[in-house]
Amino acid sequence: MRIIGIDPGTARTGYAIVEIRGRDSHVLDLGCITTEKTQTQAEKLLEIASNIEELIEKWHPDQAAIERLFFSQNVTTAVTVAQARGVILETIARRGIAHSEYLPREIKLSVCGNGGADKKAVQKMVQILCNLKAIPQIDDAADAIAVALCHAQHSAYQQLLRT
Repeated sequence: MRIIGIDPGTARTGYAIVEIRGRDSHVLDLGCITTEKTQTQAEKLLEIASNIEELIEKWHPDQAAIERLFFSQNVTTAVTVAQARGVILETIARRGIAHSEYLPREIKLSVCGNGGADKKAVQKMVQILCNLKAIPQIDDAADAIAVALCHAQHSAYQQLLRT
């Protein structure tokens, strides 16, 4: 199973393409879609959608996993992240890719066994679980890997329930 994991944002959207083979997880691609402060919100959203489209075209993921918006105290940030999530979800849906969404706490619990884990713990577990030589340097990309790994774990569990 090939999963595109996405950590949405308007300034930075982390992504990872993770292939799951049995119990092995392999990162095929990871990075960050970065928009410029000088761009309008519409231009940022278009750039995010375009880049997600290119990743889908290049890697042909079977499923998508997206971090669900956790409302913080900054309403402006929450609204812009929600808009980014919207264009990402639309792009994925238009391509016919099944998707799931996970809260940050669910992702941390799934990857680290602790829903309150800090970023360093998540990054270290991502490195271990994907047998990476180093911790991913881009926080948003490491988070996207964690989203994909969370989805893989949930998918495996759902598969067990069906049997």
